[in-house]
Amino acid sequence: MSQEPDLATIVSLIGEPTRAQILLALMGGEALPASELAYRAGITPQTASSHLSKLVDGELITMTKNGRHRYYALKSHTIAELIESLLLIAPMTKQIKPRPSKISPELCYARTCYDHLAGRLGVTVTESLIDKGYITVDDDKYTVTETGAIWFETMEIDLDVLRKKRRKFAFTCLDWSERKYHIGGALGSAIASKFLESGWVKRHKQNRSLIVTHIGHIQLREQLGIRLDPVN
Repeated sequence: MSQEPDLATIVSLIGEPTRAQILLALMGGEALPASELAYRAGITPQTASSHLSKLVDGELITMTKNGRHRYYALKSHTIAELIESLLLIAPMTKQIKPRPSKISPELCYARTCYDHLAGRLGVTVTESLIDKGYITVDDDKYTVTETGAIWFETMEIDLDVLRKKRRKFAFTCLDWSERKYHIGGALGSAIASKFLESGWVKRHKQNRSLIVTHIGHIQLREQLGIRLDPVN
């Protein structure tokens, strides 16, 4: 009898609602403690511990210890890409009590897709890079032009180093809220890191959305000609 990958096990791990919430909380790319994940999933720490153990055993997340605390993170960008792909076809959850919005405006406005920019910010940055001729898109990948290489150098983003990483350099990642593409891969990660390090954006304390700072709005306008409207 020939063996095949055990897809059912992975589907069952991701498909359980509480574990799905934990995985979504980790899509921000940060390692989070069990207590924070329990809070975001609306469960007790004891219940969270059981779910986290199953996700670790299923090799979807990793656990590291820091003193008495345990921190959890998605195992790799491949897992993040899988979850982002599932979000494209996932129906909206049915709420017993009505809420003001089906989708968080903050998440739609700007967020991290594991380690790269997503939402309106991520899509707008990608489209601006194309419009300015810094990158071109061909099928499912982006290529940096000569003009773009100069711009990325001014941004202190080393393209040669990124190309040597053991992951795709720059690929088209379909944004689940905008239904347009943003930059994934090593280049997308480097752009997001630069935005965070430069203070153009900062992380939200309670979810994986990003806050575009005052200096961020200025630099987006000056560097890329981007004028983002406020969060609706």
